[in-house]
Amino acid sequence: MSRVCQITGKKPISGNNVSHANNRTKRKFYPNLQKKRFFLPEDETWITLKVSTSALRTINKNGITSVLKKARENGNILV
Repeated sequence: MSRVCQITGKKPISGNNVSHANNRTKRKFYPNLQKKRFFLPEDETWITLKVSTSALRTINKNGITSVLKKARENGNILV
């Protein structure tokens, strides 16, 4: 399974490990993803999403229905 947030579309980015001697080697920065179940009150069903913690904060602030609607418009979610 890919490490991509289903709400925000966040995915791994690349960067460098920098040693004390300033040697640089490639590395990846992964988003903080959590697997979480959400209840949809209008359908009375549960869905499981892989979301970043920043997306969890957005869902808590705006509600799951409005966030899902916006994510579908952006093409990030296929549910």
